[in-house]
Amino acid sequence: MALDSKIRITKDELAHLGAGQVGYIRKMTSDEVQKRFPDAPKLESGIDLWALFGADGTPLFLSDDPSTAYVKAAEDEISPVSVH
Repeated sequence: MALDSKIRITKDELAHLGAGQVGYIRKMTSDEVQKRFPDAPKLESGIDLWALFGADGTPLFLSDDPSTAYVKAAEDEISPVSVH
């Protein structure tokens, strides 16, 4: 089945695609968190963390355990997708 070539999506629609339903989990260091989110509470340097982000990149949750990030996604009814 081919997609209709007349289907169009705006940049705004694309930015909100999956909002509240889809997210991604990413491993980060505490140093990366401090650089990307300067308003985040001060963290000890060099700690491996797992962050749950919304589809639009909004940070939703931070943990030192990947399983906890997946549990939080499930609790919030967010389907985590793989990002490479």
